[in-house]
Amino acid sequence: MKNTLFIWLGFGAMCVGMFMAILDVQVVASSLTNIGSALSIPEYRLNWIQTAYLTAEVIAIPLTGLLTRALTLRWMFVIATAGFSLASLGCAFSTGTMELIFIRVIQGFCGGMLIPPVFTSVFIIIPEKHRVLATTIAGACAMIAPAVGPLIGGYLTETYSWRWIFLVNILPGFCVTAMVALFVRVGAPDFSVLRKIDFVTIFLASLFLASLEVVLNEGPRHDWRGSAVLSLSAVCIAAGVSGIWRALSHASPFIDVRRFRKVSFSIGCALSFVLGAGLYGSTYLLALFLGLVRGHSPLAIGEIMIVTGISRLLMAPVAAILEVRINPRLLAAIGFGLFGVGVFASGFSTSATDFDAMFWPQVIRGVTMMLCLLPATRLALDGWPSEDIADASGLFNLMRNLGGAIGIALIDTIMEQRTPGHVTTLVTQLQAGSPEAARLVGLPVAMFHHHDMGPVDPMTRALIAPMIRHAGLTQSMNEAWFMLAALFGLSLLLLLPMRRTASVSNISDNTAAEPAS
Repeated sequence: MKNTLFIWLGFGAMCVGMFMAILDVQVVASSLTNIGSALSIPEYRLNWIQTAYLTAEVIAIPLTGLLTRALTLRWMFVIATAGFSLASLGCAFSTGTMELIFIRVIQGFCGGMLIPPVFTSVFIIIPEKHRVLATTIAGACAMIAPAVGPLIGGYLTETYSWRWIFLVNILPGFCVTAMVALFVRVGAPDFSVLRKIDFVTIFLASLFLASLEVVLNEGPRHDWRGSAVLSLSAVCIAAGVSGIWRALSHASPFIDVRRFRKVSFSIGCALSFVLGAGLYGSTYLLALFLGLVRGHSPLAIGEIMIVTGISRLLMAPVAAILEVRINPRLLAAIGFGLFGVGVFASGFSTSATDFDAMFWPQVIRGVTMMLCLLPATRLALDGWPSEDIADASGLFNLMRNLGGAIGIALIDTIMEQRTPGHVTTLVTQLQAGSPEAARLVGLPVAMFHHHDMGPVDPMTRALIAPMIRHAGLTQSMNEAWFMLAALFGLSLLLLLPMRRTASVSNISDNTAAEPAS
């Protein structure tokens, strides 16, 4: 009885650690504009707060299995949780942009190692007769965290300050660290495994991702010209090509790209990439719109964004039933098609758009997320030998985070490059007396009759300048929504070459739950 209690205490502590890691992205989302204002972070750099975390997770996920074998499940989780907690403390007391981004990288790396081990532990420390219960508990934590994240983040920021969205991790983090150290006792360390870590490929992958993010962010600001942009582009290409070559030639590669020879796996990973861009990109876009254009408080942003999370939570059991009854290609087509519709519907916003107009697009995206995830998982993991499932699952999850990081960078590229042109066009149209431009900006349409408006006094110009800026920003955000929608439309073409795929009875729960992060 005592041993059973200790097992459940240790497993429960690990679930709390996973909950914290998944919660982090969503908690920060609703407070992005508040953090930007507090630390004087320009709009075009806000995306780094999220992409730094996601990109670090991309590097951490493939290492989790090796580090677990080297350090044991117990000490790997203890080190990762302690690192996540200390990094959260560092984020809370950051005083500048680069400092916060650097510490977010550490936090994301540690957070990325807190999710897969929880589902691994179900099969390692939980007795077989209790595994269904344990999987249910872990899955519930993984689904609830993103549902309540925006609201928790908004409440903490508005009631206390943005620093509390990080400080809230400290006490539970160190409690989890202590409980896992005390109660999770399984396996023995094998430090020889550390020699198998391909540090060269890790470096090349990190360099590729970092340079890609910088190029996507800085390129538009320099009109894609100049020695800095060209140099970074060259570094990005060289690191990417070298990393792929190294992965193909190394005996124990950091990422086994040879798995992409399997067509169904490649298609499943491509769908995971698109889903990541849609999930993280839509969250990022919505949070920015509500903060920068609508000027809502973090709590109000959280209250609006929680619609997606609740919809996802309610749909999860229905999606699980459908997943075993419908051909995965058909279910994926329904899921990705409808998610694309939900994204496309958000692309008709004006600077006055608010909760009512955002409700149904959020619901559509929420209810279809699992319809995208489950069949993509089956397509990717069906047919692998049991000893390869964990690595294939890690690569599948990696692609989703990579999609999120690149998707957010592309959104910022569109906003940076397109907003000034929209603002200029709106100013010209308003000067010419365009009622449509007046409607977009939020000015009285009755005052505009397609006649030249004449000189504008400084006071009026100062009054309407922010309104024009918001309208131009909204138009570029709409284009970003359409870009995401087009990505989902193109993803449907990936399903055309797929044969009908038989249902697979055992798919790693790790993959089914982790996307909630």
